[in-house]
Amino acid sequence: MAAKGYSAVGLNEILAAAGVPKGSFYHYFGSKDAFGEALLEDYFEGYLADIDRVLAEPGLTMGERLMNYWRIWQDTQSFHDCQGKCLAVKLGVEVADLSEPMRAVLKRGTSGITDRLASAIEAGNADGSLPECGDPHAVAQSLYQLWVGASVMVKIEKSPAPFQMAMATTRVILRLP
Repeated sequence: MAAKGYSAVGLNEILAAAGVPKGSFYHYFGSKDAFGEALLEDYFEGYLADIDRVLAEPGLTMGERLMNYWRIWQDTQSFHDCQGKCLAVKLGVEVADLSEPMRAVLKRGTSGITDRLASAIEAGNADGSLPECGDPHAVAQSLYQLWVGASVMVKIEKSPAPFQMAMATTRVILRLP
């Protein structure tokens, strides 16, 4: 699904990739949508754990940790001819109108991301590594939306240029040199 999207992947393709019979699939998941929910839950659980690790890296200020997060985003989403595998980017627009339960998982997951970013901005303000730049929650949401948009444009343009612009804009928003 990370490569083709939700609608383009049929149940038989999922079963073949997992090497399980249809009956086993339906034992765990009532439908393809239930599988999609579980897939997204698992994705966000891992992603949020990764953010927590990046934002807790010892020996760095919170400002440095936050900028490392954006560099990692850029690096991980720029591979394979700029066709990164971020499920929030890949599936967000596609499934938000198709499945309310999957949209709810996406909302919870992305809220978890922006909550962590807001906490990082607050911590950076407190440790002096980030100047005050407005309401940390609003800034976190704006930055996340900037980077999601840049991820879409990287896919369309097949160029890392949107990430370069997002990084420059991030530095301006955070008032960093």
